[in-house]
Amino acid sequence: MNKSLVMVGLTLLCGVGQAYGQEMGMHGPQDPDMAPRAVVDRFSEMAGHLMVRTASNGLPGPNQPVDFDQGPFITQGLGPNGQVVKYYNFDVQPTTPAPIYALFRAGESKPVEGQLNIVEVIPGDEGYNDFWQINKVTVPKDYVANTITSLEEIRAAGYAMEPTNMLVNCPIVPEGSTARLRAGGESADLHRGWYRGQVVFYFTFEEKALTATMQGNVPVSPIFVTFNINPDQPDGGPASGFMTESGGFQTHNVVQTIPSDDGYSPLWLVNVYDNADFAKVRDIRSVGQAMILAGGVATVNCPIVHVES
Repeated sequence: MNKSLVMVGLTLLCGVGQAYGQEMGMHGPQDPDMAPRAVVDRFSEMAGHLMVRTASNGLPGPNQPVDFDQGPFITQGLGPNGQVVKYYNFDVQPTTPAPIYALFRAGESKPVEGQLNIVEVIPGDEGYNDFWQINKVTVPKDYVANTITSLEEIRAAGYAMEPTNMLVNCPIVPEGSTARLRAGGESADLHRGWYRGQVVFYFTFEEKALTATMQGNVPVSPIFVTFNINPDQPDGGPASGFMTESGGFQTHNVVQTIPSDDGYSPLWLVNVYDNADFAKVRDIRSVGQAMILAGGVATVNCPIVHVES
């Protein structure tokens, strides 16, 4: 990625020396173009929380490309000073990041060119998270890119692994998925990684560099939302949809921070206010005048991709 040498490594491949790999009983370098693709389903009952596929909601099936630039995957809300913001909705994510492994040859400061980074979990697996903690793996100087394609092979080879405090927001999605907006200037193209010898695809969002908290968690920032039907009413809450201005799609969901703020994080701590106060809520100050019905109900991955200038 383009924010640091290690982040750049998230889009690169790595490998070990072919002769060394043969001694270890490993396969030779793999061609990602020819490798099998993992089955990715973000909307299964195992993977989804707020967005679970039903017979009526039309959410894409396994390995079907997702257009995140249409509802319900993108929302227009308000910034702390009332400015219009847009953010993607990647559903509930935990505060514990998942590990991602970037490979570096011994003595080098840049990741192995051409190596796909390695993950051990995908949506639906226990421990999956769109937020990844970068782990630096040191490989021999004669390492050939893409000989290693799984965590199991890293461990079998005995390569040293060093966790860092750097986090990246890289949702794994089906091949062909699109999310065209970015606030950080990075590419909106899909990147590839290895998952247990199979190729996976993921977006990157770099609107703000992220580091883990002292406890090793993903930092959070508050958002205040309201629904068409309040959560304490029948069929209320997320199922009823966000309340919007008449005839449009402008919500009065207010984020406390934007990417230019020190405390910004795309992992939002969700607080729900009474929809009777919808009209009066226009910015973070006016949120203080609203009735908060529930606080800290979920943490959701919602990277801001547009801020009104």
